[in-house]
Amino acid sequence: MSDLRQQRLEKLQKIKDLGLNPYPQPNLADRNTCQQASHSLDKKVTLAGRVMSLRGHGKIMFADLVDRTGKIQLFFQSKNLVKKDLDRGKLLDIGDIISLSGKVFKTQAGEITVDVTQFQILAKNLRPLPEKWHGLKDIEDRYRQRYIDLIVNPEVREIFLTRTKILSEMRKFLDDHGFIEVETPILQPIYGGASAKPFITHHHNLDMDMYLRISDELYLKRLIVGGFEKVYEVSKDFRNEGVSRFHNPEFTQIEFYWAYVDYEELMRFTEKLISHVIKTIKKSPKIEYQGQKLDFTPPFSRLTFRDAIKDKLDIDIDQIKTEAEFKEIIKQKKLKVDLSEVIGLGAHFDALYKEHVRPYIIQPTFITDYPSEMIALAKRKEDNPQKIASFQLLTCGAEMLKAYNELNDPQDQYDRWLDEEKLAEKGDESAMKLDADYIRALEYGMPPTAGWGMGIDRFTQFITDQPTIKDVILFPAMRLEEIKLDNNQAEDKLKNEIVLAKVISTQKHLDSDHLYIIQVTTDNQNQIQIVTAADNLKQGDLVALALPGSTVTKPDVGELLIKSVKMRGVESAGMLCSGVELGVNKDHTKIHVFSKKVETKLGLPISKIIK
Repeated sequence: MSDLRQQRLEKLQKIKDLGLNPYPQPNLADRNTCQQASHSLDKKVTLAGRVMSLRGHGKIMFADLVDRTGKIQLFFQSKNLVKKDLDRGKLLDIGDIISLSGKVFKTQAGEITVDVTQFQILAKNLRPLPEKWHGLKDIEDRYRQRYIDLIVNPEVREIFLTRTKILSEMRKFLDDHGFIEVETPILQPIYGGASAKPFITHHHNLDMDMYLRISDELYLKRLIVGGFEKVYEVSKDFRNEGVSRFHNPEFTQIEFYWAYVDYEELMRFTEKLISHVIKTIKKSPKIEYQGQKLDFTPPFSRLTFRDAIKDKLDIDIDQIKTEAEFKEIIKQKKLKVDLSEVIGLGAHFDALYKEHVRPYIIQPTFITDYPSEMIALAKRKEDNPQKIASFQLLTCGAEMLKAYNELNDPQDQYDRWLDEEKLAEKGDESAMKLDADYIRALEYGMPPTAGWGMGIDRFTQFITDQPTIKDVILFPAMRLEEIKLDNNQAEDKLKNEIVLAKVISTQKHLDSDHLYIIQVTTDNQNQIQIVTAADNLKQGDLVALALPGSTVTKPDVGELLIKSVKMRGVESAGMLCSGVELGVNKDHTKIHVFSKKVETKLGLPISKIIK
């Protein structure tokens, strides 16, 4: 790779030596496309795109040019080109972006071709393109370097064009049915609308923690209170949870809320919406996903949550009143259910359902009427308060969307949130938080409303028959990569060094009288845990953090290599520095605290802060 890249760098220099700009900026707004050119026989055209193949040499050369509409063959012959274009032709490589003019003709083999009379290199390709991504080892590279994936795999571009069509069609359907599109906050002072663990950040000017939204539900329902009767939002939501073939921490969903209807009407509306979009995109309500033939012709099958479990496992959840009873029954049935982080009876039912029932529901099916413990924002059924008026659309064992009658009784909502807070006290990190302003909004009166939310990424997955959600998100979440740049470019390395950090929280070590557990951040997002004996820190203090791999000079031991260690059973991922270790004073008993004025330099090396 480096040898080929060096050759291309030399060609780049030759372009400059000819007195040419290798990265010009012409106005080509009126250019033809490859598709247009293919229907312009005997006419002159102007094109621009990427060269994807080169063949021939000397006085004759053929190339394939690709743009957003397709591919067309180019023909370079010396008799039609002036000397400067001939010189440039010798400097062409696969992957270069060029513009050209010429007359369209048909070769003896019948291929539509442009006889090039002049051309210009617009951007030099310095890294040779792979012929084709293949094999498991290339999968992560495809996701990380989506730009290459899109260049060499035209079928990948089609997936994302389909995604755009899906969103456009869903918007059009909702607009045509009287819904209005709105925007609500992404940064929220209280996260809500779902049971999920949020991402946390801090607003410096307001001096308050804020959260990336896990859902836009509570704000959309505030709009229902305000008098909008049909609202929807295409939202980016964020959940600080695991990654799987159906989950990404950043995802897109559509939520809509409709006043004066119930969840029965929403099921009928959902059937119309889903079947309409699939028929528009696929020309049929029948699709195939990973070998399974699916039929989205309305009406969809319906099954209550209780019956789904009872039919599959012969367990009647209506007869189970406590977590102990639940555990005893699954023990009797010899069922394996992972309950390691499950808190609350509703969550126990959900874990059983997800592990032993949901995977076996293949055709589009509405699962209705969940136990009331499972969704704190849903309205209880009038004829059975132990259930909520809700439904979930399942396909191939995966949730496509969820909907329910919205709880509009402020007292019931308040009580249900208090139950959620009790779950949080037991350690449930995904439990909902009480939102006092939302309760206040409900006290002004919210009309009977039904609401609905669907993940666009997963829906696109099914329509385009992709095995993992990463295949339908342009830039999915990935672990950080070390990128090396060579040949006159600085090498970009992730360096372990001493950086400015901010204290998020402090607490006493439970197994030590003289140690403290300090949570710090270098980016206002991720937290790093440090154990220290210093007792002078408080929330918001700015400190020097020595990351694992860095070295610190300590007067008593000399050069000390910092490592991640356990102190009395608690992980410590680095060290906070005293004034002595930083060379700013002689006090080694306290962590050195920096002025608030340098807070804008969070994460930067201390060497750039201490001059």
